[in-house]
Amino acid sequence: MREVTAFWTERPGAGALRTEALPAPGEGEVLVRTLHTGVSRGTETTVFGGRVPPSEYERMRAPFQEGDFPGPVKYGYLNVGRVEEGPEDLLGRVVFTLFPHQSAFVVPARAVIPVPDDVPPRRAVLAGAVETAVNILWDAAPLLGDRVTVIGAGMIGCCVARLAGGIPGARVTLVDTEPGRRAVAGRLGVGFAEPDEAPGDQDVVVNTSGSEDGLRLALRTAVDEGEIVEASWYGDRPVTLPLGGDFHSRRLSIRSSQVGAVSPRRRDRRSTSDRLALALDLLRDPAFDVLLTGSSSWRELPETMAALAAGQRDALCHTIDWRDA
Repeated sequence: MREVTAFWTERPGAGALRTEALPAPGEGEVLVRTLHTGVSRGTETTVFGGRVPPSEYERMRAPFQEGDFPGPVKYGYLNVGRVEEGPEDLLGRVVFTLFPHQSAFVVPARAVIPVPDDVPPRRAVLAGAVETAVNILWDAAPLLGDRVTVIGAGMIGCCVARLAGGIPGARVTLVDTEPGRRAVAGRLGVGFAEPDEAPGDQDVVVNTSGSEDGLRLALRTAVDEGEIVEASWYGDRPVTLPLGGDFHSRRLSIRSSQVGAVSPRRRDRRSTSDRLALALDLLRDPAFDVLLTGSSSWRELPETMAALAAGQRDALCHTIDWRDA
């Protein structure tokens, strides 16, 4: 058997590289050699920090996760690699797979989605984020000419803003506490505001900030009888909201959005594979390159994950280079 390298969260706040045996692919399977993986700063750093509530242990399992929360666990789902063995129509193809950080792996052929030839492999790690943004917008259902606010200029928020900005007549504002995100918003073709400047009476408000303050701001800036789409995941952190005041008189609603299932508005006619293929097609847009803000070797993954979890690196999407593994 061949040996591969994989990243494991050994215990909350500590990770390590392990050597594992790789089986040969069987009938209907592919062997993929990883090129790049991406770190989801929201979910993955929550997992790394051991902040997954026990009630969510099963629902939060990644498709190819090994181990259990809080650890040891092999977790991740942004993987782009090249097929080295498998069906002829996939041989040599660059593919996206919901697989953790590992130098090579074997999965069923149906688990990989070919990356369009004109999408660079490193950009393709954003497929998971764009897929999440697609689902959020299916839930939010913005219309022509809508005023849209996206709170939180992280990887998911930026993807939502870029896609919403493509709706004719839509006026999209990305809101963040970090003034440096203004330049990112400009490259995405949308407006920017710090929280104190956020516009009111917004037709669609999406919160991706992962913060209580962000959700409170969403309540303040939505139009009367508006719906706030809450796309953040707080792990085991409690959230307190001001549901007195004008919350009831303005007839506001809060709707959750989560990528684990296709939005009810499309579930009868789109599969998760359809949604992921759409995300990869949308990544033909080079504007998404602004989200690729850091890269490091797989050899540094334990230190990199710890730094990202501690907020020591201001990265939107940090990618891991496996090409020499």
